[in-house]
Amino acid sequence: MMKRAYIFICLLMTTLTAVSQVGQTSGEVEIKGSVKGKENYVPISGVEVSTDRGKYTKTNSLGEFKIKASIGDMLIFESPEIETVRHRITSNENVDVLVEGYASGISKKRESSASKTRSVAMDHQRLLDSANFYKKTSLEKSIDFVAQSMEPLGTSGNKRELAQSLRILGEIYLYHKQYDLSIDNFKDALSATESNRTKLLLGQAYTLNGQNEMAIRTLTPLIEEKSMVPYQRVELFEALGDANKASGKIKEAQGYYKQGLVIAEKNQISPKIIDLNSKMADAFASEDREVEAEGYYRNSLDLSKKVAPERMIQESERVADFYNQKSRYNDEIQQRKKSLSELKQLSPPSVPRESKDVSGADTITSQRINYKIASAYIAQDKLDEAIPYLEKSIVEADKDDDLVIQKDATRKLSEVYRNKGDFTKALESYQDYVAVVDSLYVRKEQEISRASRFNREIANTQNRISSLEQERELAQSKYSLAVTEQQLYEETSKRQKWIIYSLIFGIAMMSLTAFLYYRSDKQQKLANNLLALKSLRTQMNPHFIFNALNSVNNYIAKSDERSANRFLSEFSVLMRSVLENSEEDFIPLSKELELLELYVKLEHSRFADKFDYEVVVDPAVDVEAFQIPPMLLQPYIENAIWHGLRYKEEKGFLKIKVLPVTNDMLEITIEDNGIGRKKSAELKTSNQKKQKSKGMGNIKKRIEILNDMYKNRVDVSISDLNEDHTGTKVSLKLKKQ
Repeated sequence: MMKRAYIFICLLMTTLTAVSQVGQTSGEVEIKGSVKGKENYVPISGVEVSTDRGKYTKTNSLGEFKIKASIGDMLIFESPEIETVRHRITSNENVDVLVEGYASGISKKRESSASKTRSVAMDHQRLLDSANFYKKTSLEKSIDFVAQSMEPLGTSGNKRELAQSLRILGEIYLYHKQYDLSIDNFKDALSATESNRTKLLLGQAYTLNGQNEMAIRTLTPLIEEKSMVPYQRVELFEALGDANKASGKIKEAQGYYKQGLVIAEKNQISPKIIDLNSKMADAFASEDREVEAEGYYRNSLDLSKKVAPERMIQESERVADFYNQKSRYNDEIQQRKKSLSELKQLSPPSVPRESKDVSGADTITSQRINYKIASAYIAQDKLDEAIPYLEKSIVEADKDDDLVIQKDATRKLSEVYRNKGDFTKALESYQDYVAVVDSLYVRKEQEISRASRFNREIANTQNRISSLEQERELAQSKYSLAVTEQQLYEETSKRQKWIIYSLIFGIAMMSLTAFLYYRSDKQQKLANNLLALKSLRTQMNPHFIFNALNSVNNYIAKSDERSANRFLSEFSVLMRSVLENSEEDFIPLSKELELLELYVKLEHSRFADKFDYEVVVDPAVDVEAFQIPPMLLQPYIENAIWHGLRYKEEKGFLKIKVLPVTNDMLEITIEDNGIGRKKSAELKTSNQKKQKSKGMGNIKKRIEILNDMYKNRVDVSISDLNEDHTGTKVSLKLKKQ
C-alpha cells in the first residue's frame, strides 16, 4: 500500500513539474517597441535589444524591434551612441524608448528629411544582404554590393553603417582566405564603431593568418565584456582556444574550450557543442592522450548524429583521421567505410570539410575516402585489399574532375603494382599518372593566371572602397546577430512543447490508472473487512449458549420453574441485544456495559458459589461519549469465569472497572483472583489443548480489522494479577472517536 502511494506521489510531482515547464515556455509574449530621439523622434537603428534570459535582436532602420520575452524579464537597450537603458516587462504592451540628447548634433535640415534618411538606411541594408548572398558564389559581385552600400552614405553618413559595410567586406575576404585584407577591414570597422562581433572576427582572422599572439591580445579583453549573448561568448572561448592551440599552449587551449563547452551545453547550442568536443579531442590528441581524445571524438560523433548527416560524416572523418595518426588502421578503415556508406545517401555526395565559411577547404568526397581507405590498407601491407579502393578513387575522381586525388591515387596504384611485382600494370598506372600530372600542371598555370587577375581586381576594388572611406562620415546602423540561432531556438522550443505535452498526457494517464487501481484496491479491502467483521460479530461463543441452555434444563429438572423462566427471560434479552448490535461496528459504551452486566449476572446465577462480581464506572467517565465494538469484552469475562474462577477452591471475585486515562482515552480492566493462566493451562485436557478458544480468536481478528480501519482505536493487554501467577488482569484502552 505504501509503495503504491509513493509511486502515485512521484507521478503527481513529475506531472506538476512538467506543467510548470510548459507554463514557463508558453508564458512568452512578443514585445514590440521602438527607440527614438526624445527631442525630434528620429528613429535610432541598430540598437541592441536583449533580455536577461539571453534573447537578442536589434532595431531596424525605423528604430523598431520585436522580441520574445516573458513577463518579469528585464529588457536591455545598448548602443555606443546612447546610454544603456533597462526596462522591466510587466505586460505585453509596446515598449517605446525615448533617448535624451540624441538629436543634439542633428541639423534642422536633417530633421526635415527623416523619411529620406530611413529610405537610405533601408537601401543600405538591402545592398549588404545582397553582398552576403553572393559571398560564397561570386567574390566580385559581393564586393561590388558592399561598395554600392558605401557610396550613397556621403559626408553625412553614420559611422555605424560604414562599420557594418566594412565588417561585411572583412567577412567576404575571410571566406576567400584573403586574411590580410580581412584584418585591415575589421580594423577599419572597429575604428568607426566598437563592436564585439567585429573583434571576434578580427581575432579569428589573426589566428588564420598565423598571428596567434595578436589574436590572443585582441580576444582576451572580451572575457570581461558583460553584454555578450551566450552564442558570442561561446565563439569567444572557441577562438581563444584556437589561438592558444596554434601557439602550442595546449593546456590553455583546453581550458578555453571547456569554458565554451559549459556555456554551449547550458544554452543548448548544438553546433558549438559538437565543434568544441571535436576541438577538445584534437587538443588531447596533440598531447598523445588517446583515451581522453577518443572520448571527446565519440561525444562529437554521437551528438552529430542528431544534427544532420553531413555533420555526422565530418565528425566521422575526424575520428578516422585520429585513428590514422595513432596507426590504428583497422579502426580507421571501419570508420571510413561507415562514412562512405552515409555519403552515398547524400545528394550531391560531398560534404565541406569545415563548417566555417572558408573557401578552398577540403571537401569530403567518395574518391578521397576511397583513397584514404586504400592508404590504410597499404600501411598494413594489404596490397590486394587496397587496389579496388584505389581504382574506385581514380574512376570517381576522373568523373568529378578531381585531378589532385586522381594524381595521388594513380601514383599510389603504380607503387602498389610495383611492390607486388606486376611491373606491366605498374608501368600502365605510371603512364596514367604522368598524363594526369601534365593536365594538373596546365590547370595550375591557368589557376595562377586567374589568381593574378583576381588579386588585381581585389586590389582595385579595395582601393575604390578605401577612397570611399576617406570621403564619408559614417551613418547609423547596426548588424543583426544570431538570426539563424533565434529560428533554431524557436523550432527547438516547439518540439520541446510537443514532447512535454506528450509526457504530461502519458503521466496523467499513468496517474489516473494508479489512482483507480489504488481506489479499487482500497474499496475491495474495505468490503472484505466489513464482510469479515459482519461474520465475526454474528458468532457467539457456542460454549456459553449451550451451557446457558443446560442451566435452563437443570432448573426445569429441579422443577424450579420460576428460576428457569427468569434465566430464560434474561438470556433472551441478552441474545436479542447481541443480534441487534451485530450489524454495528461500534455501539455506545453505556449499552455495552448493560450487556456485560446482564451476561455476568447470568453466569453468576449459574456459579453463585464460585464467585462474586462488581462493575465500577468512574464518575469522571462520560460513557455516552465513547464507542466500543459490541460484545468485545464478553470473551475475556467468559475466560475469567470458566478458566480462572470456576476452578478456584474458595469463592473468587470478578471486578470490572472503567477508569479515565486522558480526556480522549479510557481504560477498561477485567480482574479475577482465580487460579491464573499458568495453572489453567496445566488443567486443560489434551483435547482442550489442541483446540483454540474460538471466542478469543474472533476477538483478536476483530481488533486487528477495526484498528486497520479506524487507526488503532483499541489496545488490549493481558497479564497476571499477582506475582505468584495467580489471578488475571485484562486491560483494554479505548480512544474516543
